[in-house]
Amino acid sequence: MLRFLLGRIGRAALTIAMVVTFAFVVLRLSGDPAQIIMGADAPPEAVDAFRTAWGLDQPVWVQYFHYFGAILSGDLGRSMRDGRDALVLVTERIPATLALTLPALLIKIGLGIPAGIYAALHRNSLADRIVMVVAVAGFTVPSFVLGLLLVLVFAVQLGWLPSGGQEGWRHAILPVITLGLGGAAVLARFTRSAMLEVLGQPYIRTASAKGVPWRAVVTRHALPNAAIPTVTIIGFMVGSLIAGAVVVESVFSWPGVGRLLVVAVANRDLAVVQCILLLVATTMVCANLVVDLLYGLLDPRLRSAPRRAGA
Repeated sequence: MLRFLLGRIGRAALTIAMVVTFAFVVLRLSGDPAQIIMGADAPPEAVDAFRTAWGLDQPVWVQYFHYFGAILSGDLGRSMRDGRDALVLVTERIPATLALTLPALLIKIGLGIPAGIYAALHRNSLADRIVMVVAVAGFTVPSFVLGLLLVLVFAVQLGWLPSGGQEGWRHAILPVITLGLGGAAVLARFTRSAMLEVLGQPYIRTASAKGVPWRAVVTRHALPNAAIPTVTIIGFMVGSLIAGAVVVESVFSWPGVGRLLVVAVANRDLAVVQCILLLVATTMVCANLVVDLLYGLLDPRLRSAPRRAGA
């Protein structure tokens, strides 16, 4: 188990390092931050002075090693716009993002998993078809389209809810619904597929043939085995709590991390963008690590595999 954990941690650290390197290189190739921040009318001397002050006049490999060394020491850089610490700017926005994504995650789990289970247990019925039609629609419609439709109906036409901003709990209803419905559709589809696959296994038929009540067959045998792929999707959703709200926050003018990322990319504010990407990568990797550990609890074969390998 220790070897398994160390291997996962090592792979997680390598993944984060690769993400940091990729983001660093792509951002340097996407445009000159000095020219964008200083403006097109800035004199060349001012632009050169800006590059020198922020180390942009040095070779890329020198900038990379300085940046990577700063990360290891806990320094994630400062914003080129106002000189504030990039980590402080990002952490200030995290509560606003979580105020949307956490309720949306509850909607995804509370709506998607029961719908998928019900559809699988009533396969080919009218309810199954309705659930799948709604799930496919929720999965294929982009979040910004769904958000704009909700604004058009509930904010413009009916006037029940505000169209954007963050001035109270009513402002969060539409973006939370926008985030939650798409994820619920994904979970419903995956849960249904996993349940149907498990229900077709021989041990399910054997348990039914032995006279085990169908409710017990479902709860004791089908659900635990179908939970493994479902946990993978939930882990991905948990890992994308911060990154998953980029589009929705922009549509609803919600002052979260996602909207900060859009603004920072447009302004070539390198330190802020890199800080957000590092935060997202770390969250995703940690969520996947937790999912790997949960596999051992859900599937006894995974718990016994390391002991057999070391025997």
